[in-house]
Formats: sequence, structure tokens, C-alpha cells
Amino acid sequence: MHPRYWILCGALLAAAGVAAGAFHSHGLEAFLNRRSPDPAANLARMEHFELAVQYHLVHALGLVLCGLLGLHRPNLFVTLAGLAFLTGIALFSGGLYLRALGSDLPLPHLIPAGGVAYILGWLLAAVAALRSPGGSQGR
Repeated sequence: MHPRYWILCGALLAAAGVAAGAFHSHGLEAFLNRRSPDPAANLARMEHFELAVQYHLVHALGLVLCGLLGLHRPNLFVTLAGLAFLTGIALFSGGLYLRALGSDLPLPHLIPAGGVAYILGWLLAAVAALRSPGGSQGR
């Protein structure tokens, strides 16, 4: 994949993350209160949604980083890191969004699997950086 697509994907996902954050701040509480009168459950859902937004935004920037690394010197590890970040956003943040909105997850292990994908993405990005000029391996 051309590195500019990682930048594009990261920028679009960052925009979606900002929109999700705005919904968290300005509409989620009312939405949850209409669905459930339980304030404790709604507070937990608000916290899940906030965590999803935080990780979503951080890893959207991780995708931008993959694009920048790929422009510097493309290698397989850049692509693998980008795929891991995309997987993490879908599974971890997506799973938390669904949980926050009151959906039952068909596979409860998807959220932790997304967390593992995030960690793997950062490790792969580190390897990609080492393979870039100026890293410990040079050219």
C-alpha cells in the first residue's frame, strides 16, 4: 500500500474520532438516558465510550506515523504496523463503542484482541523505524 494511503486513512479516522468525541461530549448522555434509567450503568458506558475515543485518536495518529515512515523508506513492517492499528481501532475501539451504546458483543474477546493489535502495531512501527535511514540499521 502506498504510504499516502496510511496518512489518508489516519486522517479520516482521526476526523471520525473527533466526531465521536463530540458525540460523547454533547449527545451520548442524553442518548443513554433515553435507553436506560440506570445512572451507574450509563456512567460506565460513558467511560467506555471515552476510552474508545482516546485510543481511536491515538491510533489514528499511529496510522499517520505509518504513512510518514513509509514515505521515508517503505518496508513490510510499516504495512504490518498500519494493519495492526486498523485492526485495533476496529476491535478495541469499535468493541468499546458498541458496548457503550448498549450492544452485546457476540465475541467478548474482541476488545482484548484489539488491545493486543495496538501493542503489536507499536512494536512493528518501532521495527519499521529501525529499518529507516537514521535508525540503528541505517540503509
